[in-house]
Amino acid sequence: MTYIVKTNQLTKVYEGNEVVANVNLHVKKGEIYGFLGPNGAGKTTVMKMLTNLIKPTSGDIEIFGEKLTDQSYEVLKRMGTIIEYPIFYEKLTARETLELHCEYMGYYNKNEISHVLDLVKLTNTDKKRVKDFSLGMKQRLGIARAIITKPELLILDEPINGLDPIGIKELRELFMMLCKEYGITIIVSSHILGEIEQLADTIGVINNGRLITEVSMDNVNRSQTEYIEMFVSDGKKAAFILENKLKITNFKLIDGHCIRIYETSTSQKDISKTFIEHDIDIEGISKKTSSLEDYFLKIINGGVVSA
Repeated sequence: MTYIVKTNQLTKVYEGNEVVANVNLHVKKGEIYGFLGPNGAGKTTVMKMLTNLIKPTSGDIEIFGEKLTDQSYEVLKRMGTIIEYPIFYEKLTARETLELHCEYMGYYNKNEISHVLDLVKLTNTDKKRVKDFSLGMKQRLGIARAIITKPELLILDEPINGLDPIGIKELRELFMMLCKEYGITIIVSSHILGEIEQLADTIGVINNGRLITEVSMDNVNRSQTEYIEMFVSDGKKAAFILENKLKITNFKLIDGHCIRIYETSTSQKDISKTFIEHDIDIEGISKKTSSLEDYFLKIINGGVVSA
């Protein structure tokens, strides 16, 4: 197995507080690795350590098979990054920003600038200064800057911040193209789990500074289960009927009106009929499949999920 990124017991302590603890990350060459966790879980801190922006308190980082050190200049040249919000010289245009970046990266294919601006949908912005860009446009420019030198590894921290649904879809397709056609390995964090579900080959889940699991999306998808979701007039009464009349115990009352039934031996029709017979109004009913969000919440809340 070829890993582009590996960490060994990676730990960061701030003022006595262990914000990242013993993280062992494994990112395979040529994959999209979705890095998930609640706000404050340690995602950005790990990404900053991977890019040498901050130093670990203890532990090791290997990138391209080399241990990351203060002298890892050549390794860093092979990477493109967005960590938190991209920063620019506000008086420059998008093209001038990329020209400057290429100069200090020693990359002199100026024809690539027009191509990359087209990829991120920032054509026809030559007269517009970055200070007049929207948040979404700045995110696109940050991605253009990250990919223009054709890096082997992209590390993207919340890259779709500020984008509308069309922009999110366009960048999802761009990331998948960069991975498949250019062989770029991508580590991407996002709080939009539905996007990671469509994008990632592998996910890593971090919480309270500790990496809880690394699992392929294929295994996540195989572990997903179907369930019936019903919105009823009286959730507590519906739960009582399920347990005592229909002998169904594998269900979850989400709130006072929503109930999820995971047992499939009793048909949806029979459940509905029994509820109606006991004066429980059904306001909505649908058959669903558990998602990455369900998996994520179960992991974060300490549930056991086989992988």
